[in-house]
Amino acid sequence: MLEQVMISTQNPKKFMPLLRSALKREEKLLKFSIQRTLDALKVYENKHKMSSDKFERLFLAREIEENLDYLDWWMELEALHHLEEQRKTLTDAKFI
Repeated sequence: MLEQVMISTQNPKKFMPLLRSALKREEKLLKFSIQRTLDALKVYENKHKMSSDKFERLFLAREIEENLDYLDWWMELEALHHLEEQRKTLTDAKFI
């Protein structure tokens, strides 16, 4: 469902470029954070000879034993999902 957000300001001509710039900066930050998280996931994948997708399926099904390393891997995956959701929310937004 499409929703609109209304912002009131006394100087919209100066505010709009600031808002666009802030959103672009946030998008760059999210891209950087996603890449950094993907790099961290690769370390776990190489260490355990398993893709993160497979690990996630096994972890959720409780088919692998929990340990600190797996919990750290799980937290990185959760961080990735959260960051990707934020990026999608940001990139789906349109100025009208």
